Amino acid sequence: MACQSKALTLLLSILLVSFCKPSNGAGIAIYWGQDGGEGSLADTCNTGNFQFVNVAFLSSFGNGQTPVLNLAGHCDPGSGTCTVFSDQIKSCQSQGIKVLLSIGGGAGSYSLSSADDAAQVATYIWNNFLGGQSSSRPLGDAILDGVDFDIEAGSGQFWDDLARALKGFNQQLHLAAAPQCPFPDANLDTAIQTGLFDYVWVQFYNNPQCQYSGDAVNLLNAWNQWITVPNSQVFLGLPAASEAAPSGGFIPANDLITKVLPSIKSSPKYGGVMLWSKRFDNGYSDAIKGSV
Repeated sequence: MACQSKALTLLLSILLVSFCKPSNGAGIAIYWGQDGGEGSLADTCNTGNFQFVNVAFLSSFGNGQTPVLNLAGHCDPGSGTCTVFSDQIKSCQSQGIKVLLSIGGGAGSYSLSSADDAAQVATYIWNNFLGGQSSSRPLGDAILDGVDFDIEAGSGQFWDDLARALKGFNQQLHLAAAPQCPFPDANLDTAIQTGLFDYVWVQFYNNPQCQYSGDAVNLLNAWNQWITVPNSQVFLGLPAASEAAPSGGFIPANDLITKVLPSIKSSPKYGGVMLWSKRFDNGYSDAIKGSV
């Protein structure tokens, strides 16, 4: 009888943990890489504020182009100086932080011309940043945890093929998407609907029709559409300062904590907050991290 009681107690404990543990996506994601003055990758991770860091950007790829990693003033991949971040990536990962390669961006030169093109880009990313092998890995031998799709240009075609090809290399690979908040996103909807994306951090800024503007009505209406996407944890993507989003969407920390987060955290799809970007995060993540 005692053995049965212990077994039942153990089973109840396991069930309790499985029901009560936070989602894998709970926390703050931040973009790093687009300003040489924002501090190192190690500095970013050592704040203790972030569960995800998106290394931005692989800004040119596809349609026959030679892929180009653009980390602004941090390093020059062409001369091999970006490999300095290999140990920093490993240090971040040792702290339990997921480090993703962000592809695309607002000013990149990228497109996919076919499913075959998507497969070639996936092979390049796998061999040069993930678990494959290449003699010219821009970030050295560190193996990133996944890929973030920040696709803001093009036709919207073949990104689903790229997602499938990447997952084909490793089902455990983390995939994220950063759509604009008008639903559905013109560039990424087909890809997101595959259900292959672990995280969708929606850009609720530079989009007046669905961003915060003193009240949260439009933002919450859009949020309720975004939480219908399959399988993904959904993040509230925000600028870390007003100057980070010229067309608006910044939410003062107190307003975020009192007017927005209480309404969205009840969703089982809620994953946390995404911030653009480390360059602009001068105390914002500190102010909100206890409430995310």
